[in-house]
Parts: sequence; structure tokens; C-alpha cells
Amino acid sequence: MPKTGGADGGDVWERIAAALERLAPAPPPPTDWLTAPAYVWGGAEARAVAALDALPLTQLHGIDAQKAALRGNCARLAERAAAHDVLMWGARGMGKSALVRAAVADVQAENAGALALVQLAPGSLPTFPALIAQLTPQPRAFLLFIDDLGFGADGRAEMLALRSLLDGGVAPRPAHIRLAVTANRRAIIEREDTSTALHERDERDDALALADRFGMTLGFHPADKDTYLAILAGYTAPLGLSFDPQEALAFAIQRGNRSGRTALQFATELAGRAGISL
Repeated sequence: MPKTGGADGGDVWERIAAALERLAPAPPPPTDWLTAPAYVWGGAEARAVAALDALPLTQLHGIDAQKAALRGNCARLAERAAAHDVLMWGARGMGKSALVRAAVADVQAENAGALALVQLAPGSLPTFPALIAQLTPQPRAFLLFIDDLGFGADGRAEMLALRSLLDGGVAPRPAHIRLAVTANRRAIIEREDTSTALHERDERDDALALADRFGMTLGFHPADKDTYLAILAGYTAPLGLSFDPQEALAFAIQRGNRSGRTALQFATELAGRAGISL
């Protein structure tokens, strides 16, 4: 056991402290918010994404109005003009998340370095103020992306926290930082009171109160047969592939819905049969 008394005692403890510091992991370097097209915010630090995984806007079909609205809003944000927080709600698989990535990538291709996408990992919403503090002094615009916001018992606290953050506070969110949020809950927009249970009315009112805080709301509706087949044609035509509409519709029935996601899955099946890589 080392002796700690006398003149050498302090040196012993200093050597022990120095050894412990060497064993401890080094703190992560500060995030470079100016170089990557996208980031994932985990709650304590951000991970840069070297290449944004996004389809070309031209390959997203059946949502033309939504494409134009979101792409225009992203372009305004990149140019430091007034832009909205955006809520995208509605049917699953109809391209809400894909549209966010595609719109940002399209703006980046035209205005390189002006806009970055930052996706918030699940559970990281309480650290939103820390993220804003890091982004506020940066000389580029940021679209913060919250995907698949929940509205059930598990998601209500997160929804209320987001509503509070959108309201702002003594330190307002800068104009070069905006949000894009996706949700599958149709009732977030519907305003008819069809609920008889008190807790259901409370959930509906909370959802509507959150929706009111977004300057832009975009609805995504289930695809009818013609729209589904048109989406599928948009995926297969560039590959030189043809398809049997009846087989395509049967594929959708097996999966329980007609959507852009289902169309892409069937296009993948056709490409695989033909030995084509996507």
C-alpha cells in the first residue's frame, strides 16, 4: 500500500489520478455541424451521416402536392427566408419519411451546404434544448426530423414535451432551425368530437393542440388502385420492367394495404426476378 504522508504523499495521489485519467475514455470531439448532409442526434452527441439515404423526388409518386409544399419550405429555410415547422400525418407507407429525406437532398443538390437534416433518435426529445444550443450559432440552416411521433399512452408525454418546445420560451428557437414531424395518427387533424371516453377526448385534444403549433400540415391518404399502380409504374418504368396489374394488386392485398411502400416492395420483387440491382 503506498505511503501517502509526508512530502511524497501528494505525488502518489497525483500519479494515481493521472493513471485514472489515462484509463478513462476521451470525451467525444465537438460535432462539426458544417460538413455533413445529415446527422443523428442521440441525446448527448450527434453522429454525422456522410451520405443522406434519399430517393430522387421524381421517384415519389401519388403525393405531388405534398412534394411541392415540403420542397418549397425546405428551399426557403436553406435561403434563410421565413419557413414553417411541418407536420406530416396520415396513412402508413405513403412516403412521409421518404419525402423528408428526398426534399432535403433535392435542396442540397441545388444549394450545397446551406441545409442539413438532423434526425432525433427515439427518446432524445428531452435533450432538445441542448441540441438547439449547439445549432443556434451555426451558419447554416437545419431541419430537425422527428419520425413517427407516438400518441398512445407511451407517447403522450413526448407529445406534450414537443408541444411545449414548439411554444418557445425566454430563449426562442432561431429562424434557421425548423422541425419536420411525421405521425400516423389520423385524428391529429380531424376535429370532429366522435369520442365518448374522457381519456380519448383528452388524447384528441392534446393532438389537436400540437397540430395547431405547426405552420404547415400535410396529409397523406391511402392509395386507391389507380394511384397504387401509378406509383408502381413510376418505380418499374426506369428499370425497363413491366408488371401484371392483377399480380400487383394481389401483392398489396397480402400486405394489407396499398401504399408507396408496398409498391416499392413489389418493384423490388420484380427487379430481383429480373436480376436487376436497385
